[in-house]
Amino acid sequence: MGHTLRIKNATLSLLAALAFLAVPQAGIAQDAADALTAAPGSGEVFGEAPASAAEGEVVASETVAPETEGAYTPMAPTKDKGMPTDPLTGEPGAMAKSLTFQDQYSKDGEYALWMHNWFLLPVITAISLFVLGLLLYVVVRYSRRANPEPSKTTHNTMIEVVWTILPAAILVVIAVPSLTLLARQYETPPEDAVTIKATGYQWYWGYSYPDHGGVEIISNMLSDVDAVRNGEPPQLAVDNRMVVPVGVPLRIQTIGADVIHSFAIPSLWFKQDAIPGRLNEKLLTIEEPGVYYGQCSELCGTRHAYMPIAIEALPPEEFAAWVRSQGGTMPGEEVVEEAPAAEDAPVEEATEVALAQ
Repeated sequence: MGHTLRIKNATLSLLAALAFLAVPQAGIAQDAADALTAAPGSGEVFGEAPASAAEGEVVASETVAPETEGAYTPMAPTKDKGMPTDPLTGEPGAMAKSLTFQDQYSKDGEYALWMHNWFLLPVITAISLFVLGLLLYVVVRYSRRANPEPSKTTHNTMIEVVWTILPAAILVVIAVPSLTLLARQYETPPEDAVTIKATGYQWYWGYSYPDHGGVEIISNMLSDVDAVRNGEPPQLAVDNRMVVPVGVPLRIQTIGADVIHSFAIPSLWFKQDAIPGRLNEKLLTIEEPGVYYGQCSELCGTRHAYMPIAIEALPPEEFAAWVRSQGGTMPGEEVVEEAPAAEDAPVEEATEVALAQ
């Protein structure tokens, strides 16, 4: 009995102690709830319009900051646009599309692709078939069975004239579009072109925008997991893209910080070396919005294969939003710094001046 009584007394003492500790905690919780419910210093309920508020007025603490109008949002890439085609997908035409150039999204690229598909390729095909036909003809016509006595002819003036003039004429015809494309690729950027400087490092790229307040970004390759999660091709996706306006002439300047790199975007028909101590520049105009991928195309060290390039071409208004999100300014915009407000003179001094007058 004594042992049971001691257990009951201990249990009652423990319950009493717990009840004693719970009372202050409940009071603290209630005070916290009151503090969250009431507007500080007003005695009014938080979230309800005060009695002095005008009809339709919203309590400041209840408002949610709206999304900034025209804010920059990274563009999602379009499948097979500006990126290599995977021939193993099993999609119709994937293998054939992987055997030729990527679709082009610049005027020079469109001209070069036309020249390849509709000019050079037919000429090459015709020459190859013609030479193959000649070989087969010679094999059959001048075989040992058909000619037991071999011919001892050493010269044929007509054949020599033909095989000299005809190839020369073909080269002259090919030279016309070739020189046209070469001249277009070295066209000087206009004065109002947007200047972007691409600097090659071992092994990443840096982009600066001298026309937009000196914005500078560093671009590194994303891991394969992050690239696939973003819907981008592995080993081509980057953390910070080179963002440019679409339909606007771009002055792309390249330079190397350590060794020779090469800034190459196949779908834009653009390739330019980045050489230390030398600033190269080239004109580029992108015709359609999109994300375009490339890589360094000059052997530059052990991680040469891991310094991709990603260009995001945006409409001009979205490009301006991106510039502002990076802390830059558009040409013609001036950063207005507010002058410090003058300290108000004490009321007593103003009163004394008024009385003195």
